[in-house]
Amino acid sequence: MTQQTTPPTLIPRRRLGAACLGAACLGAVLAGSLSVSQAQASDITLNYAFFAPAQTFPAVQMEHWAEELERRTDGRVSVNTFPGGTLLTAGNMYDGVQSGVADIGLSATSYEPARFPLLNLAGSLTGNDVDSTVASRVIYDLIQEFPADQLGLEDFKVITAFTSEPGYLHSRSPVASLEALQGQEIRVPGDATEVLEALGGVPVGLNQAETGEALQAGVVDGYVGSRETLMDLQYARSVQYVTDYPLTNVVFVAAMNRQRWESLPEDVQRVIDELGAEMAHFAGDYLDSHIEESLSWAAEEHGVEPLTLSDEEAARWAEHLAPINEARLAEVAEMGLPAYEFYDRMMELIDGYKIQ
Repeated sequence: MTQQTTPPTLIPRRRLGAACLGAACLGAVLAGSLSVSQAQASDITLNYAFFAPAQTFPAVQMEHWAEELERRTDGRVSVNTFPGGTLLTAGNMYDGVQSGVADIGLSATSYEPARFPLLNLAGSLTGNDVDSTVASRVIYDLIQEFPADQLGLEDFKVITAFTSEPGYLHSRSPVASLEALQGQEIRVPGDATEVLEALGGVPVGLNQAETGEALQAGVVDGYVGSRETLMDLQYARSVQYVTDYPLTNVVFVAAMNRQRWESLPEDVQRVIDELGAEMAHFAGDYLDSHIEESLSWAAEEHGVEPLTLSDEEAARWAEHLAPINEARLAEVAEMGLPAYEFYDRMMELIDGYKIQ
């Protein structure tokens, strides 16, 4: 694995974040919405939106993609990036791209479970001990192999896709058994609600902005999430332990407005296609390296400790969670979607990438 702990450029030339307000922001959006026929070939501008802060790993990927696209097109294409929900939020990201508010939007598919039931299986099934590099390559391949209408992506051009690592339990008090988790109030993403309940915890639904405040105030006893948040979001100040058992994952898809994609010159489209698999690998590799840094920092600066379940205890957790996995597969299959075929192919790809 490439040990890259910092992206090539963390502060881009064209990031339009919190300072982009009113007429200035609208002007940038309208400029990016010009068709290629209206603009000079050397002046193609794309607007790319993401809901989370610029320091988070999906936003780092967004900036790297923008820089690579500009470099590989010799400056013919420029990209305005809008992290932190400054143009579109998680709640309206894909609708905003579909309606042309942004040319490209990056979001977590779990925020819209009804829209992406088959695709979300890659994140909602528990117990898959894979790092982000493997999982990201797998999700990108699955999107290439399965029909877009089965994945809920028929109205978009997918420019890349990747995942977090599995979510892990971060807590104030040590949790190395089911008994230790009983009754603890834990912030979870939507797909992990049933998972935490099955293990005896009390799920609390909060967005990321609310989670930091809730942890500091002691409103929740911990959270389920990827471990880079210890450093990136400073959650290590509020938790003391990380339980080493993989729970649910988060799938990210960067989708382009279909009409905007079709308006681009063929050579620009080829560059974007070339970047798809590369960015999936980049995002996963960057995150895995960054997690190592985050864990070291959290231990050194705040004394955060990892906890490993015994084999017997891990088997107990898996036994409690197996019915949820089966129920989720059955539910998606009942929709007429190839849930079991998707799952089998996912596991086949995971096994293949793990041995590379």
